Amino acid sequence: MAALSPRLRKALCAALLVLCAVTGVLLVVLVARAYAMKPAGPAPGLGARKGERRVEAAFSPQERRDLKEALKGAIRLQTVSFAPDDQNTTALAEFGPYIRKVFPAVFSAPFIQHEVVGEYSHLFTIQGSDPQLQPYMLLAHIDVVPASPTGWDVDDPFSAEERDGFIYGRGTLDNKNSVMGILQALEFLLRRNYRPRRSFYIGLGHDEELDGQKGAVKIAAELESRGVKLSFLLDEGMFILDGVVTGLKRPAAIIAITEKGAITANLSVTMVPGHSSAPPKRTSIGILSEALSRLEQQPMPNMFGKGPEIMMFEQLAPEFSFPLNIIMANLWLFAPIVSRILEQTPATNAMVRTTTAITMFHAGVKSNVIPPSATATVNFRIHPAQTVAEVLEIIEKTIDDKRVKIEAESAFDPLPVSPWDNQTFGLRVFRQTILDVFPDVGSMAPGICIGNTDSRHFTNLTNAIYRFNPVVFKPDDMPRFHGLNERISVESFEKQVEFLFQLIQNSDIDLSPNPHVAFHEL
Repeated sequence: MAALSPRLRKALCAALLVLCAVTGVLLVVLVARAYAMKPAGPAPGLGARKGERRVEAAFSPQERRDLKEALKGAIRLQTVSFAPDDQNTTALAEFGPYIRKVFPAVFSAPFIQHEVVGEYSHLFTIQGSDPQLQPYMLLAHIDVVPASPTGWDVDDPFSAEERDGFIYGRGTLDNKNSVMGILQALEFLLRRNYRPRRSFYIGLGHDEELDGQKGAVKIAAELESRGVKLSFLLDEGMFILDGVVTGLKRPAAIIAITEKGAITANLSVTMVPGHSSAPPKRTSIGILSEALSRLEQQPMPNMFGKGPEIMMFEQLAPEFSFPLNIIMANLWLFAPIVSRILEQTPATNAMVRTTTAITMFHAGVKSNVIPPSATATVNFRIHPAQTVAEVLEIIEKTIDDKRVKIEAESAFDPLPVSPWDNQTFGLRVFRQTILDVFPDVGSMAPGICIGNTDSRHFTNLTNAIYRFNPVVFKPDDMPRFHGLNERISVESFEKQVEFLFQLIQNSDIDLSPNPHVAFHEL
């Protein structure tokens, strides 16, 4: 090979120097961005609370026993939702008298109005002492999904058995902990002669597991008919994640600012039946199976960076250990890598795309008969950056078979994204309350609720809807939702009651803006 000419050698050296310089500058930029985002330390949440009467939580031993036993009693009431026309109405009917018995101060306070809505749901109106302050709402649901004893560590999933500091039972996390936590916090405040300044509502739906049509929908309609506008609404949703996100140095409070949309689609193939001794080349089962296989083999597009999920990682960046803090602070460069990593596990994959779940399949009438039809049900959970129409179009293109009929049984778009800024009243209340109750939490960040909640029925009442369950959530808790061994620690439930106790008081403060505080800085 001929030797390089002096001119070419100089050009290559110059190019190499430029490349090194660019690389060096890029590294400086990446590191500078990462460490510029590092919180300076705890920052004030609501500011000074001048002249505000506050009462301390400081729950007595008897109160701690009371709140624990109140939750246990609620778990033992089997308020199960099986299907829209199949609920345990006996248990639902018993729930009203039960909460009336365990929360006497709530039901006897002259400034609290209680109404039963849709037969089994409950609406409380707490009239604050200052009618000029815009009200807010706390939402939860009474009903639970079914639970078979098979596979549980306790004999009965509705026994509320206490073991090793945990209360086991269906509803301990979804969502009777919130139902009882809200009422218990208010009960304790009333026992201390505290009257809220700001009015608020408590809505307890009885059919959230069935889409809330008889409960939350009617509560929302009733409030809308009265002209109610809310400053914010807080429902179930995300948690305080501890050890769930790899690389986070401290627990993080994730508050969902939207939730995914959904499509329940029925797919069907109809053919002429016949004898299995002379089968056609393709049966209805084979055709539909291929269509379903295409849906699984060709997942919906990765939407990371096009929805609010990217905000979560950007705001958590200072809390990640090296080198993840560099990566998360520079998603403008590393987003493609991060998105591919998130695809690898079901829980994080659900954050970055519309998911596809084949949930039911029906076909065949006899072993020697060509099936006249085959049907399947597929559930899609829609990423916030997509719509029902867009997803249906992708489904049709993916299946690409006119023999497969696609019908949407039910569908709704993702929920609007709620505000996330320093001026939003509800966020400042949450932030201060987290500082008050969970000092070990390092940050608060926005997230996506991958399931659906009753809160989606209240969008006409406020644009500030937040989904947050103030409970510490560990890696092994995820399978417990709608699964085996659902449980909550006694300590976690006490902390949840304390959080709601403080939240009601923090909501009574008349706030002025605090523009220089970033919300990830706890």
